[in-house]
Amino acid sequence: MDGRRLVDALRALRGYYAFGGTLALPGRLRGDAHATFAAINAFAMVALLLGAGAALLAPRIRSTRFRIAYVVGCWVVVVGCVMHALVDMTVRVLSIGGALAVTYPSALWSSVDVRAADLQDLFGNEPWFLVEGVLFGAIGVLCVRSRRGRRGFLLSAVLAIAVAVTIGLLTASGHLPRLIVG
Repeated sequence: MDGRRLVDALRALRGYYAFGGTLALPGRLRGDAHATFAAINAFAMVALLLGAGAALLAPRIRSTRFRIAYVVGCWVVVVGCVMHALVDMTVRVLSIGGALAVTYPSALWSSVDVRAADLQDLFGNEPWFLVEGVLFGAIGVLCVRSRRGRRGFLLSAVLAIAVAVTIGLLTASGHLPRLIVG
């Protein structure tokens, strides 16, 4: 299955949840939380649609300024998605092994099967972030014209991912305070 089909499948799942679907959820949503859950998934679906649209722009870029902005955007997506996938996959493995307790917001969930949630996240959700990050990395590298620029793109992304994963794991394990923006 190619990357586009994977992203299409995730978009369909997010769309299903955004429009009120609850099949295969690892728990029960609170009665008053359905709108919040739908909004979260609608945001994810729109982000994936925009990402797919942005990926189609790469071959059409002629302006140097726009190309630079596009490459920077790809870099941000690479770092964010790969970091998110690696941190959450590690957290889920630690949770399954009993080394870390994952909590769920009681404002959203009335009950959660933590093992089912861990497995769904580990095999159903987080791989998508990894795939999307790697695909945007490939697009970003292809948009950089010089060998030195491509090397800089990759090395800086790997370094940023390593720092972000370290911070994410320290936060997930309680060694750093959680910072929730919004």
